[in-house]
Amino acid sequence: MTTQRPENTSASVFTPAEAKRAAESFGVDAERYDRTRPRYPDAMVAAIVEAVPGRSLLDVGIGTGIAARQFREAGCTVLGVEPDERMADFARGTGFEVETATFEEWDPRGRTFDAVVSGQTWHWVDPVAGAARAAETLRPGGRLAVFWNAAQVPSDLGEAFAEVYRRVMPDSPAARLAAPSDTGGYAVLGDKAADGIRQAGAFGEVERWTFTWEHTYTRDEWLDQLPTTGLHTRLPKDVLEEVLAGVGAAIDAAGGSFTNHFTTLVVTALREGAA
Repeated sequence: MTTQRPENTSASVFTPAEAKRAAESFGVDAERYDRTRPRYPDAMVAAIVEAVPGRSLLDVGIGTGIAARQFREAGCTVLGVEPDERMADFARGTGFEVETATFEEWDPRGRTFDAVVSGQTWHWVDPVAGAARAAETLRPGGRLAVFWNAAQVPSDLGEAFAEVYRRVMPDSPAARLAAPSDTGGYAVLGDKAADGIRQAGAFGEVERWTFTWEHTYTRDEWLDQLPTTGLHTRLPKDVLEEVLAGVGAAIDAAGGSFTNHFTTLVVTALREGAA
C-alpha cells in the first residue's frame, strides 16, 4: 500500500496549474483508490486519539474515508469535508456524513470538534488559512494533526521506475526528479504545515511524530494502485498503459515483488486555551 512520488511530491514539483489539476483528479476511480491506497499505522491513530480531549473529529479531505474508518474503529465520531463529490459519495456509502467544499471555503456553522485531522491531503490546503480554519473549529485543548505516508522504493528499482518516466513522459514531474524517495518531499510539506500552524497564531508548540513500517508489494498490487496517483489519473489510456508496462517489467526484473519502507509523518499542535 502506498502513495508514490509522482503524487506525493506534487505540491513541490508541480506547477500551480498542474497541482490544481492533480488535486481535482483523484475521484476518477474512487473504488480503486479506496481499495489500493495505504492505511495508516494503528499506533498513529491511537496516539492521536489519546492526545485529544474527546472523540469528535473533523476529517479534512476525507476522500473515500480511509483514515476516517480507522478513527471510527478507534471510537471517534467523524464528519468529513471533501471537495470532490465523487470521493464524498463513496465515503457517504461507508456511513460517514460528508460536506462537499474546500476546507478554506467550508462553513463550520458554529460547530466545534476535539480534533481536526487530514491524511495525505494538507498539501492541497493553504497552510495558513487551513490552520486558521482548524483553530476556529477546534475546542480549546483540541488538536490539529496532519499526516502523510512517505515511501522509500529500493534504490535500484526506483531508478528503473524513473527511467520509464523519462522515456514515456519526459516532461512530467516524475521525470524531473532524480530519485523516487518520498521522505524528503514530505519533510518539505511538513515544514510548510508547521509554518502555517505557527502563523495562524492560535496553537501551542508544533510537534512532529514519526511512525515507521513496511509493506511488500507484488507486481500486480503495485500496478493496481499506480493509476490512482495524481500524475497518472489524467494520462491518456495509451500513455498509462506504456507506463504500467514499463514499471511492471522493472518489477519482474527485480523478482516480481519488492518491499517499501514507510515513514508516516505527523505534524500536530494543540489549540491554545485549554483549562
